[in-house]
Amino acid sequence: MKKSPFSRQFKKDAFSGYWFTLPAAITLLVLVTYPLLYGAYISFFDTNLINKWDFVGLKNYTDIFSNWSFINRILVTLLFSLLVIVGHFVIGTGLAMVLNMKLKGIVFFRAVLIIPWLLPEVVVALLWKWLFNPIYGLFNAVLMDLNLITEPITWLGNKYTAFFAVVLVCIWKGFPLVMMMMLAGLQSISTEQFEAAQIDGANKWQVFRYITIPGLLPVLLVTLILDTVWWFKHFTIIWILTAGGPGNATNVVSIDIFKQAFEYFEFGSASAMAVIVFFVCFLIGFFYRRMLRDDDL
Repeated sequence: MKKSPFSRQFKKDAFSGYWFTLPAAITLLVLVTYPLLYGAYISFFDTNLINKWDFVGLKNYTDIFSNWSFINRILVTLLFSLLVIVGHFVIGTGLAMVLNMKLKGIVFFRAVLIIPWLLPEVVVALLWKWLFNPIYGLFNAVLMDLNLITEPITWLGNKYTAFFAVVLVCIWKGFPLVMMMMLAGLQSISTEQFEAAQIDGANKWQVFRYITIPGLLPVLLVTLILDTVWWFKHFTIIWILTAGGPGNATNVVSIDIFKQAFEYFEFGSASAMAVIVFFVCFLIGFFYRRMLRDDDL
């Protein structure tokens, strides 16, 4: 029985969607799925990735959890991520609400405030490292000119100031992403809802609680997950500023993984750490989705 032209066209249209998604699917398999699976595979070996492949099973994982230093790295990373993310959302959301107002010249400030996110991380780290320099850094020069300090402060060489200096730099670098995401979320909320709330006599807090927050919830959830995962595994800025020092003050888990792999050449142990970090990020995302469900607000 001869097929009708309509059935052939329908079959062609049905498969056209798969052809369009095939390049993206192949890219994800090659650049995401395969490295994840290969990294998990390496974690079961004591290997240098060349001529040493000794199968050790779960030994790398048991050694990690029996070593308090790795747990300490996770705690430092959690504290670092918490401070950075809170700073991002406080500054980013506040600026987004200001930029959402109909003020003169607001477009110019939108362009200026997004600059930190557009700068490469290496450039940001080197710029701030110069500002923090104890000999010719701008911060010490200004503080000494104002007679607020009598001698230069080694911002990145003191364990009490290095951690918060790194946090400050990462907040400055990352707040524009949250700002733009929150601004997009605010502009997606219908103005009719705000007008109806004003007619009903709702105050500013009630409008924010029952209209703004629920309207921002989808954007808030995505932004929170992306921001947390990005900064939990962050490496570049911290490495350039302090390389994990002084001591272990800024030695987050990404620095520890890098040192295990490329300084001590313990690729199996480093892969096991990376797998653990993957599951920590997965659990954080799961917690966010449970915490920010629509029926909870």
